Amino acid sequence: MTSMTAAGSALAISAASPATNDIAGFTALAFTEIGGIEKIGPLGASFAKVEFQPLKGAKQKYKGSADYGALQPSLALDSADAGQTLLQTSADDETQKLYSFKVTRQDGTLRYFQGRTFGMPETIDGADTMVTAAPAVEICTKIIKAPAAV
Repeated sequence: MTSMTAAGSALAISAASPATNDIAGFTALAFTEIGGIEKIGPLGASFAKVEFQPLKGAKQKYKGSADYGALQPSLALDSADAGQTLLQTSADDETQKLYSFKVTRQDGTLRYFQGRTFGMPETIDGADTMVTAAPAVEICTKIIKAPAAV
């Protein structure tokens, strides 16, 4: 694997759910790219650490429950951007519906998952700054990694 920059990466959203939580299920969906993205943020699972220290013997450590992470992208608000509109819809949705997301990396490899957007606060700073938003997307399913050819 070679190193790469984040330039050219993209984030897309779909209101639909895949029929199956695998590459085939996600590639069957129609995604809308979210424009104006400055950064996508970290994604990937981490596990709670479960420990037990018996009176005799070494400390035992186990993987506990999985947390698939959260995205906190930064974007310049654009009311004409269809992807941002759908992302705002997901933030306003009070039904607990899962939305599908696709991250395309610079080399074309893909990351698919479903999540809920817990808010999309706007930032309005000084005269020489853009009006931005910082959505909070909690990843609720295992991240599916797909090669560039899919």
